[in-house]
Amino acid sequence: MIISHLRLKNWRNFTDVNVQLKNRVFLVGPNACGKSNFLDALKFLRDICKQGGGLQKAVQDRGGISKIRCLAARQEPDVEIEVQLANNSDEVPSWKYAIGIRQEPRGYRHPYLVYENICEGNQQLLDRPDDKDKKDKLRLTQTHLEQITANEKFRAISRFFDSVSYLHLVPQLVRSPEAFAGPGIPGDPFGRNFLERVAKAQQRTRRSRLKTIEQALVKAVPQLKHLADVKDEVGMPHLEVVYEHWRPMGAKQREDQFSDGTLRLIALIWMLLESDSLLLLEEPELSLNAAIIRSIPAIIHRLQKKRNRQVILSTHNADLLSDKGIDGKEVLLMTPGTEGTSVKEASSIKEVRDLLEGGFTVAEAVMPRAEPKTYHQGLLFDV
Repeated sequence: MIISHLRLKNWRNFTDVNVQLKNRVFLVGPNACGKSNFLDALKFLRDICKQGGGLQKAVQDRGGISKIRCLAARQEPDVEIEVQLANNSDEVPSWKYAIGIRQEPRGYRHPYLVYENICEGNQQLLDRPDDKDKKDKLRLTQTHLEQITANEKFRAISRFFDSVSYLHLVPQLVRSPEAFAGPGIPGDPFGRNFLERVAKAQQRTRRSRLKTIEQALVKAVPQLKHLADVKDEVGMPHLEVVYEHWRPMGAKQREDQFSDGTLRLIALIWMLLESDSLLLLEEPELSLNAAIIRSIPAIIHRLQKKRNRQVILSTHNADLLSDKGIDGKEVLLMTPGTEGTSVKEASSIKEVRDLLEGGFTVAEAVMPRAEPKTYHQGLLFDV
């Protein structure tokens, strides 16, 4: 399944978002416009459904309703998220899930549900608050989606959200995980335990994925000819590459000697191969060569053909958006304003649509609209 439609109300940067989503989605806009917060709405639904999560923890981890609720919401207290799920972006949705939440005005000031609705096709399976909720309002501090005893009829939605993947790999964490003391972040979003993630895959699957990654690295990294997973003398997992060298056996390096770009490319392709779940990516082009960046949309498309997997990514990079295979319907343009950030499908903007139909790339047609309005040619500050 994929998310074919998303509606947000008063979520962080957004007072009102109502957009269709394709199998591949590119989020484009200036700094601080809300690209990460757009992705976080989907991670929020994941956090509700995951083991050890739930509505209360998902809100608490984000600093409470006051930090989630859009500053431009004014007198509207509710934060709302609605998603429609379908097998494909061109098909009629098979599921709809919607919640509205607000904070108790007094007492413990817990977040609670204003409503929770679930539809399968045209049949409504859940409409809260129900009579039991009205008799015991403490029930509204939990969603039915997170409760095994309550979600039997729509457990497919819970499993879908729980399987959402997100990785924004920080190379320094991979090279030196022991240098960053303290408990890890749930879900390991920055890749501190990425090597363990690779090692946990079944051997046949792991070797197959690494072989695919190796094929890409041979083309992207000069003189690299082999990639393998190994373990050291105490059983810790490592990645090891062999470079062509004057020595007959070549020169070997482990991940602590890999460049940032090599580590990020390995992680990107691994995540694309890992499962069929929704994958969220932030600026996957970081540290990569321009030629590789231009190939990212094609890599995603090629790997999507093998499985019906949705990928939603944010980017600032014109090279990534220069691929002529990107349709304007796959691009969401974010424009910040005094009343919050607006989100529009690029093809819905006539001027952009005309340029795309005239042969321009998305980079040429959309990126000029993603520049900060107050920034013109010249320095960021006077010297």
